[in-house]
Amino acid sequence: MEAVKTTSAQPQGLAAMAPAQVSDRVWIAVFIFSFLGVLIDGIDMMFLAVALPKLMVDLHLNKIEAGTLGTISMIGMAIGGVFGGWTADRFGRVRTMVWTMIIFSIGTSALGFTQNYWQFAVIRFISSLGMGAAWGVCMTLVSEFVPTKHRGKVLGVVGAGYSVGYALSSLLAGWIIPLYGWRTLFFCSLAPVALAIIMQRMIPEPPGWKDKVRGASDKRGKGKAEWDLIFGDPATRKNFILWTTVSTFLQFGYYGASTWLPSYLVTETGMDFRKMTGFMVGTFMAAVVGKIIAGYLADKIGRRALFVLPCLGTAITLPVIIFYHSPANIVILMTIFGFLYGAPYGVNGSYMAESFNVRIRATAVGGSYNVGRIGAALAPAIIGGIATQSSIGMGLTILAVSYVLTVLPTIFIPNHQYDCQAK
Repeated sequence: MEAVKTTSAQPQGLAAMAPAQVSDRVWIAVFIFSFLGVLIDGIDMMFLAVALPKLMVDLHLNKIEAGTLGTISMIGMAIGGVFGGWTADRFGRVRTMVWTMIIFSIGTSALGFTQNYWQFAVIRFISSLGMGAAWGVCMTLVSEFVPTKHRGKVLGVVGAGYSVGYALSSLLAGWIIPLYGWRTLFFCSLAPVALAIIMQRMIPEPPGWKDKVRGASDKRGKGKAEWDLIFGDPATRKNFILWTTVSTFLQFGYYGASTWLPSYLVTETGMDFRKMTGFMVGTFMAAVVGKIIAGYLADKIGRRALFVLPCLGTAITLPVIIFYHSPANIVILMTIFGFLYGAPYGVNGSYMAESFNVRIRATAVGGSYNVGRIGAALAPAIIGGIATQSSIGMGLTILAVSYVLTVLPTIFIPNHQYDCQAK
């Protein structure tokens, strides 16, 4: 197991400089493009949830079918994320991120042409392959450029890109769907392809990856493959299994809530569609604040504490919303929920990246996070099944258990195991 290093290599030109030695404009450019990449991924991911009430009517979907669309999305994201992490270690972080953006942008826009459940499901699966890779690759890329003292807060902001994307998708849905329909909403996803092309031209690959992986490509056949390195070392294998377990329960709760909260607000609290989108915007903006604050504090007091506490808070808040909400308190409850629900994602990017060395970092982060998605893929369908027999609200209450189970494996994952700047 490679020891933690605290020194940076000497620069070899602008694109090859170590993060601490490169000019601010380089790592800030990496940060901006990664934030935008995550934001766009979040928009495309959330389009399904905010369009679901209208989709169910136009495509004649029952609640179980609607729930399986979320499950299909999660399975596609899991496969894409595992493969994306491996390609990022093999062929480059930036190159992989560019192709994931192209796949999910074109795929999501194509959903606007679908006419039935099966067409929608197949195209959603394909677009989800690109969505799944974005988070792990972006977190790895930023971790390897940003100075250690700023890593937590910067990755907290990058992680907040998802919540900003969720909020923007809700705003777009509230404006576009009532006037132009849900198909036009999905057509908007084509625009980010231009950003991917710009990113390919402007953003360098991290110096640690160049020196450790690409520079050794001629003799790769003599070395071990990424998955052999992960499972061949006991400590790395343990970290991978722990993070896979954490990711399964965290995403079971996170995506279960994201998929069904809009429909819950419309069908079981009596909100009209426009008011629901406003509530979701407020919830997601609270999540942005939660992620940024958690990332900032994680640099001060450690990743683990700032990951565990919001998970426990979310577990408490969910049942309170379902059983004790009223017109007078729903805004406050949804704001608290958004803050707590977002905060773990302001920490887990840096926490996971620092659990693995550069040689297998993207594979391990993308693999553990996205293998976890396979288990989490059951959440939308399970909630849909419970909603059919009882109510969406009752289905959402089971997510509290998943947040409690997220905490247990985290106890065994130390802070700061590797310096992401080290080569």
